Amino acid sequence: MPVLMSMGCFTLTHNASCSLLTSPQRLLHRGIGVTLTPLNTRVSKNLNITTVAAVGNGIETETAVVEKPPLGGRFQVSRGYPAPLGATSRDNGVNFAIYSLNAVSATLCLISLSDLHHNKVTECIPLDPLINKTGGVWHVFLKGDFKDMLYGYKFDGKFSPQEGHYFDSSRVVLDPYAKAVISRGEFGALGPDGNCWPQMAGMIPSSDDNEFDWEGDLPLKYPQKDLVIYEMHVRGFTKHESSKTKFPGTYLGVVEKLDHLKELGVNCVELMPCHEFNELEYYSYNSVLGDHKVNFWGYSTINFFSPMIRYSSSGIRNCGRDGINEMKFMIKEAHKRGIEVIMDVVFNHTAEGNEKGPIISFRGVDNSIYYMVAPKGEFYNYSGCGNTFNSNHPVVRQVIVDCLRYWVTEFHVDGFRFDLASIMTRGSSLWDGVNVFGAPIEGDLVTTGTPLGSPPLVDMISNDPILRGVKLIAEAWDAGGLYQVGTFPHWGIWSEWNGKFRDTVRQFIKGTDGFAGAFAECLCGSPNLYQGGGRKPWNSINFVCAHDGFTLADLVTYNNKHNLPNGEDNNDGENHNNSWNCGQEGEFASILVRKLRKRQMRNFFLSLMVSQGVPMIYMGDEYGHTKGGNNNTYCHDNNLNYFQWDKKEESSSDFFRFCRLITDFRKECESLGLDDFPTAERLQWHGHFPGMPDWSETSRFVAFTMVDSVKGEIYIAFNTSHLPFTITLPERPGYRWEPLVDTSKPAPYDFLTPDVPGRDIAIRQYSQFLDANLYPMLSYSSIILLRTPDESA
Repeated sequence: MPVLMSMGCFTLTHNASCSLLTSPQRLLHRGIGVTLTPLNTRVSKNLNITTVAAVGNGIETETAVVEKPPLGGRFQVSRGYPAPLGATSRDNGVNFAIYSLNAVSATLCLISLSDLHHNKVTECIPLDPLINKTGGVWHVFLKGDFKDMLYGYKFDGKFSPQEGHYFDSSRVVLDPYAKAVISRGEFGALGPDGNCWPQMAGMIPSSDDNEFDWEGDLPLKYPQKDLVIYEMHVRGFTKHESSKTKFPGTYLGVVEKLDHLKELGVNCVELMPCHEFNELEYYSYNSVLGDHKVNFWGYSTINFFSPMIRYSSSGIRNCGRDGINEMKFMIKEAHKRGIEVIMDVVFNHTAEGNEKGPIISFRGVDNSIYYMVAPKGEFYNYSGCGNTFNSNHPVVRQVIVDCLRYWVTEFHVDGFRFDLASIMTRGSSLWDGVNVFGAPIEGDLVTTGTPLGSPPLVDMISNDPILRGVKLIAEAWDAGGLYQVGTFPHWGIWSEWNGKFRDTVRQFIKGTDGFAGAFAECLCGSPNLYQGGGRKPWNSINFVCAHDGFTLADLVTYNNKHNLPNGEDNNDGENHNNSWNCGQEGEFASILVRKLRKRQMRNFFLSLMVSQGVPMIYMGDEYGHTKGGNNNTYCHDNNLNYFQWDKKEESSSDFFRFCRLITDFRKECESLGLDDFPTAERLQWHGHFPGMPDWSETSRFVAFTMVDSVKGEIYIAFNTSHLPFTITLPERPGYRWEPLVDTSKPAPYDFLTPDVPGRDIAIRQYSQFLDANLYPMLSYSSIILLRTPDESA
C-alpha cells in the first residue's frame, strides 16, 4: 500500500519498492516540497516547477512535481487554498484567492509602493488553471518579504461587452476582498501627471495586522427604541478651519469633537460612506465657486472591505494599516462616550459606472457575475448611477455578507444603513432556474430586477448569526421606481428610513391642508406602515432632513432649489422639497420673516423628538447650517458641506440650546420612546377643546396628552395655522398645566429650564390663562406643558 506523507501543502506518495525512493528523500531532506501526480500531468511553467519521473515495481509510473527556488530570490510559490477569499496571512506566508468564473487565465501582480506611483508591476506570478484554480476560485500561496508590497490581478478572457465580459489582460484590477486600497495619499490630490484615476492596489496582510488594542471594547447594544441618530460626514465634520482640530477632516478629527455629540444628546452616529471611493471621480473646474468639483459624499464605492484611507491623517503610510487603525480608534473612542457607530453602505452600484466607465475591480474580475447585465450586455441601472450591483447572485451576496461580518468583527461597527436598499430585493441577472434556485423550476423564470418577496441576500443577512445582532436600516426605495417604505422584507428586525414621515411632517408644519391625520400617525410611530407587518415604532427611522435635500435652515428659507454651483444648470436635485421660505426667498429677509423661520425650525425639531420611532438629526442642523438652497451638494469639498463650528458658538445660534434641551427631554420621558405603539390608555387626542380632535381636511391643529411614568403627564400641541388662537386644556383635578416649551418665544424662553433668568415671572405671565385651563398659541407654534400639582387647590 502506498504511504501518504504530508509536507505543507504538498504530498508525497511513497512505496517501499519505488526505485527512485532515494531521490524524493534527498529532495525532502533539502527542504523542497514534493508531490507525486499522474503520468500525464504537464510541466507548469506558471508555478516554476519541474518534473521528476518515478518508476516502481508493479506500480504505475508517476511524476514528482518539485518546486524551484523562490521566485526571483524573493518569493516561494505554491498551490495555495481556495478559501477564504482575499489575501490572508497564514503559515508564515500569504494565501491569495479570488473568484473569477469566466476568466481563462489569471496573474497575481505584486507591486511595490515605489512602482505603484510609476504605474509598474514589480512581480508577475501567472496562475495555472489546472493547479491554481478550484471551481471558479483562483488561488496561490506565497512566502517571502512583503514589506511595502501591494497586490492586484490581471485576468484574461473575452472582451465582449455584448456578452457581458470586459476582460483585459493589460489592466491590473483590485481584489474585491482587499482590506485596504492604496493609490493617492491625500484627499483631493491628483495622481502622477494629473491623473484622476491612478493605478490602485490592495494591501497585503501580515501576521501582526491584528495588534490594534481595543482595550476591552464591547458592543453597546442599545435597544433601538432608545437611539438618537446623527448622520455625519467624516471629512465635513471637522474640515472647516473653525474646528481647530489637530487633524481636520479625518477620523482623528472626529474623535476630537465627539463631546459635541454627547452634549447634543446623540448616542449613535450614522457615518456617510467610509468605504474606499475616488473623490476625483467628477474632478473638474467649478467656475461658479472657483474651486473643483469632487465626489464629496462618497456614494460610489471602489472597494467594500477597505476604509476610506484618505480620511486618515496617515494616508497610505504603512500601506494603509495606520489608516485602518485610525478608523478603529474613532469607533473605540465613540463607544467610550456611549455612542454607537452605524455605517452607510452602498451595495447598489460601484464606481465603475456604465459601459463607458473605468475597469477598476469587479468589471475586470468578472463583470457578468458582479453586475446586473441584460442578455445583450447592457447594464441595468436601478441605481441611477450607471450600473447595478448583482446583489442576489449567490457569489455576490456572499461577498456582501462576508463584508458586513468583517466590519462587525474587525471594526466593532454597530450596524448598517443600506443605501437604495430596495435594489437588494431585486432578482439577479441569471437566466436559468438552476442558478437562481438550485434546481430547475417550472413556469416562467424570475426576470432580472423583479422584486422578490423573500430576497436571498436580505434573508442571509437577517438570519446570519453575527449580523442579526446589529442594527439594520434600509433606505427602502431605489432609482428604478421601487418604493418599499412600510413593505421592505424585514424578518422582524429591519428598520427603514421613513421617507413618508419626512414628507408628511414637512407638509403639516408648513401649513398644508389635509395632513393633520397623517401627522398624527407620524407622532405615533407610523402604525399605518409598520403595525400590520408585526413591526414596532422603532422600525421607523424618523427624519426631517438628511444629506440628500435641503438642510433644516434651508427648508424654511427657500421655496426652490439653487443648485447652479453644481454646474448642471440647476437640473440636478429634487424639485419637490415640500419647503416654505416663510414669505421671502433667500437668507436676506425681514426681521419678521427671520423670526418665523426660527419658529419653524423649532417646530420641525420638536415634532421629530416627540414622535415615536427613532429620530435622526442631520449634521449641522443643530445650529442652522445653510447650503444656500443647494439640495444636492454631492460635489462640493467646501463650506457648503463643512460643519462650521464658529456658527455653532455664536450667541445668535440659540437653536443649538433648544435642540440639546429637547433631545434631553425626550430621553427623560419614558413615553416618547416606547417599545410598542401607544394605545388609548396612554394617549388621548385633543383639538381646540379637550377630547375633540379635528381630523378634517382643513385642520391645522394637532394636540395630545401622554401619560408618562417619569413626568406624570405631558401635553403637546402644534398650531400650523397662520392664525393665533386660545386652546382649552384638559382638566386634571388637583393639578395644573405648567409651560415648558413654546416655540413662539425667543430664547431662552422657548424652553423654560430652571436656570432661565426670570423664569418665575415668565410662568406668571401665563397664570391668568392657566388658572382658567387655557393657553394662547401664536400661529406656526408648538408647545409642551407638564402636569404639576396645584398647590393652590
